[in-house]
Amino acid sequence: MSSVGPWLLVFGAAVIVVEGTISAVWSVKLARQGRALAAMLERERGLVQGDVARLHDTLEETRRLWEPWRRALRWLRHPFVAALLASFWRRVAG
Repeated sequence: MSSVGPWLLVFGAAVIVVEGTISAVWSVKLARQGRALAAMLERERGLVQGDVARLHDTLEETRRLWEPWRRALRWLRHPFVAALLASFWRRVAG
């Protein structure tokens, strides 16, 4: 009965070594995948930033193109003009 104790100790140590080896392999694999994912995210971030810059430029160009019409649009959005146009369309329709 006393010879079982040392064998259990050896068996336990062997299991710990195997478990440590498996966890080391998994850690290396996860680290590689993490680096690959970080590189992919960096590429995608660059693409998104480029798209946002193009969108900003397009919005700025749109604002510049609509600049001459801003005063006319402000008049057309006035509630009195809207009421006048509604009244006109009621007369034409009826």
